[in-house]
Amino acid sequence: MKKFFSLFVAIVTLSQSLSAQEEPVAGRVFYTELGGPGVLMSANFDSRFKSQERLGFGYRLGVGFGYNNMGGHYSSTRTYYSFPVGLNYVLGRPNRSSSYEIGAAVTFLSRKVSLFNYDVYKPGNVIGYITFMYRLMPVNGGFSFRAGFTPVIGTAGDLHPMAAVGFGWAF
Repeated sequence: MKKFFSLFVAIVTLSQSLSAQEEPVAGRVFYTELGGPGVLMSANFDSRFKSQERLGFGYRLGVGFGYNNMGGHYSSTRTYYSFPVGLNYVLGRPNRSSSYEIGAAVTFLSRKVSLFNYDVYKPGNVIGYITFMYRLMPVNGGFSFRAGFTPVIGTAGDLHPMAAVGFGWAF
């Protein structure tokens, strides 16, 4: 009976120590986004600065594209590439999949374009963004969703409202 009790105590102690080890936390996400800092559509990578963290300071890097209609003629529509780079802060509870993001991004464009400037034509290669996003990202990884408001600071320095929605995979 003493051997059985000793074995039982050893198994319980071992199982508690194994369950006390932390499971991996999904702090990185690869996603595609319509709208937002990638302008029309982009593929992005988002991660926290501290490994194995879901909340706190982080960054995003992406590549996307858009169209610019020069002078209002269909034949003068040109494609350009966008490269969004941003910093963000994610707020929420550590064990919940829902969180909120506040951030800022700068998007570098492959050619000078005039975005959102209907009255003033001032082409530029850089635009800015502010991001206010809702994020649904499972704690242990999996399908991820994000949506929010991303006002744009256009090439002439004017502010325009814009929205974004993204789908991806957290790991």
